[in-house]
Amino acid sequence: MADQTTFALPTAKRTPSRFRNPHSKYRLIIGEACDNCGICVSLCVHGVFRKGAKKPKAIGDHLCSGPGCEKESYYCIRQCPKAAISMRPNPTYEMLGDKRWTPDLLAATWYMAETGELPYQELNYKTGASAGGFDKIRFVYPRTGVPKIKAEDISCAVNLNHSGDARPLLRIPLPLYLGGMSFGSISIVSMLSRVRAASLLGTFCCTGEGGYPDELKPYDDHVITQVATGLFGVREETIKRVSIVEFKYAQGAKPGLGGHLLGDKVTPRVAAMREAMPGSALFSPFPFHSVYSVEDHKKHLDWIKETNPRALVSVKVSTPTDVDMVAVGSFFAGAHIIQLDGSYGGTGAAPDIAKKNIAMPIEYAVPKVHKFLKEEGLRDQVTFVASGGIRTPHDMAKIIALGADAVCLGTADLIALECLRCHHCESGRGCARGIATTDDELTGLMDLEWATQRIVNMYLAWQKALVGILQRFGMQSVTELTGRTDLLVHLDYMKKEEIDGEID
Repeated sequence: MADQTTFALPTAKRTPSRFRNPHSKYRLIIGEACDNCGICVSLCVHGVFRKGAKKPKAIGDHLCSGPGCEKESYYCIRQCPKAAISMRPNPTYEMLGDKRWTPDLLAATWYMAETGELPYQELNYKTGASAGGFDKIRFVYPRTGVPKIKAEDISCAVNLNHSGDARPLLRIPLPLYLGGMSFGSISIVSMLSRVRAASLLGTFCCTGEGGYPDELKPYDDHVITQVATGLFGVREETIKRVSIVEFKYAQGAKPGLGGHLLGDKVTPRVAAMREAMPGSALFSPFPFHSVYSVEDHKKHLDWIKETNPRALVSVKVSTPTDVDMVAVGSFFAGAHIIQLDGSYGGTGAAPDIAKKNIAMPIEYAVPKVHKFLKEEGLRDQVTFVASGGIRTPHDMAKIIALGADAVCLGTADLIALECLRCHHCESGRGCARGIATTDDELTGLMDLEWATQRIVNMYLAWQKALVGILQRFGMQSVTELTGRTDLLVHLDYMKKEEIDGEID
């Protein structure tokens, strides 16, 4: 893959919901008193209404900003001469999501995926309601003395190779790449849309541990192929094709448990890719049974480096209490990228008892490793990537400020494809929206071009949010934000009288 120093990001394209009635926070009702005067259609700046034969139709309830319009001259309810328009909360809205992915966070992500813009509606797109983690961390912005920097002069690019070896200096224009979701865990349309989006954004997408479908071959330069404990789909020829090879030792959502793909998702094609029997459940063991020391670990990495002399090697690990020692061991074994996967990540297939009780939360693990690597004089020689529960551009900025160089993302992509967080990802026909499925009928619910553009749009909106954060700090590059824990406060421990700045 070429150096991305001058890479131009694509432009957003409006990509509406594939469903007739997208979920909305409010419902607009046009009563019988309407005389089809058309004032609401001409006034609304958000495109909520469309002309009808007998009366206008509210075709974009999800675009309505609700009470946020009350002070505006285009407030349709007040301006309607017949008082025919009324608004009420959507009773199904509050049933969406969970504490981590709240209804507002889901709706805001869907809006970003549709438009490529940050939401103007009264939607909290910055935090969830989990009462912990990123939801309790805030930035403290200086009120004065910040240099004014134009958005176009701010760089969000990150180098992935700091080792100084002869391998390529890969540079991505945004501090993110897309994490491993294997064919079998998600549909081929979902998988291919993520890879295509990564190629358009100049970054990378990981195959996960389910093999390398032929449909991905045109995008080899933007693929990370994964070597996981089950060794499913691992081939010498696929290792030779890519720019980054990832060793996955553990997933933060279920460390110590390994991987598990239920039998009804193991279709004949999935089975052929993994050299297994159709209909049989597949398990990945927790450890590599060939790795019991740093020396064994180094042999694995050397194997990859000999097989593909131009590839960078990434090591993905979970977050045990001695995660700092695990990270430094991976560095000395020869890793270019160390990815820490925290406990909040994983699809709906990961058991809650594992996600909530085993691994260390990523916001604790990252500063621990960042500090240790700095003390050892190694921090500038390795790329440090964080994953596991990063849902928003503000989560991304916070974890970078805690010490990461970049982030690896997964669930947010599926939300962009209109995932509802129903937590049935483990079932072959459990995903009613055709995202995390291997069923041919359900897979056909999603168009590839539509899905690709939705993911691109979402990350273009994230880029705008990240640039806005950097502007408020007067920073010209996202690399200036790395490790700046002094810019953060935790709501449970902050003393307002000691804070000189704006908390957001």
